[in-house]
Amino acid sequence: MSKLKEALEAGTFAVTGELGPPKGVNIAAMMEEAEKYLKGCVLAVNVTDNQSSVMRIGSLGISAKLVSAGFEPVYQITCRDRNRLAIQSDILSGYLLGVRNILALTGDHPSLGDHPGARCVFDLDSVSLLHTIATMKNGKDLSGADLQGAPKELFAGASVTPGADPVEPQLLKMEKKVEAGARFFQTQAIYEPAKFEKFMKAAGKLKIPVLAGIVIVKSPAMAKYMNEKVAGVFVPDEIIKPLSAASKEDRPKVAIDLMAKLMKDLKPMCQGFHIMAMGWEKYVPELISKAGTA
Repeated sequence: MSKLKEALEAGTFAVTGELGPPKGVNIAAMMEEAEKYLKGCVLAVNVTDNQSSVMRIGSLGISAKLVSAGFEPVYQITCRDRNRLAIQSDILSGYLLGVRNILALTGDHPSLGDHPGARCVFDLDSVSLLHTIATMKNGKDLSGADLQGAPKELFAGASVTPGADPVEPQLLKMEKKVEAGARFFQTQAIYEPAKFEKFMKAAGKLKIPVLAGIVIVKSPAMAKYMNEKVAGVFVPDEIIKPLSAASKEDRPKVAIDLMAKLMKDLKPMCQGFHIMAMGWEKYVPELISKAGTA
């Protein structure tokens, strides 16, 4: 049984973390950081799937390693790299290895990554992937054939971008994802509580748990990059200015204090946080403690 599912269905406030697998088979450093900084601090750990279309070791293998190390993974599956045969096979493989949570994503275009010449697949998208998971939980594959054992305990989620402009297409897609089987949402990074509150009021009719995405802004340069390159995300001056004024030595403390304040502002509006530390996993325990979500 998924602990994440149990918590969210019980209405418990939940915090999840994230790991980006390395570009190679040496996972010792990643696993060490997970053990030191994420275990006991977060309920579940997302494993990204060739994030930003950059080739890395697969999310399925790392999810299985996390299961064996006593973590609860959220296995991210993108539709960019596999057709429906491979996706269904990987879902069953993950289940066999102890994976119970899946985040269904369409995936970034390969032109954004380190293999821009790679061919897209996109046989499914995030909505049809969620439908696939629901179908398999009911004991069938997409051809209509019976499964010899169904992955009945899978807990499927999806992503949403509350800061998109216009936001209405996101709300419509969110509704389609719920209809297809999404049972929780993790959002893109949020830095504007007022805009998030407006989004949550509109999404409230769906009665679905939403975990607000927290990407730790490490520097003014990172904030500038996100504002210019990441659709639906805007880092305001009240975050950028204190980071600009801080020395490099003080910047981590300032960044964590800013993110903790943001989380305190967002907490009444959502049922959890999804923290994307992006290499700053060592600060996650402090962030959770300062935000009052420990």
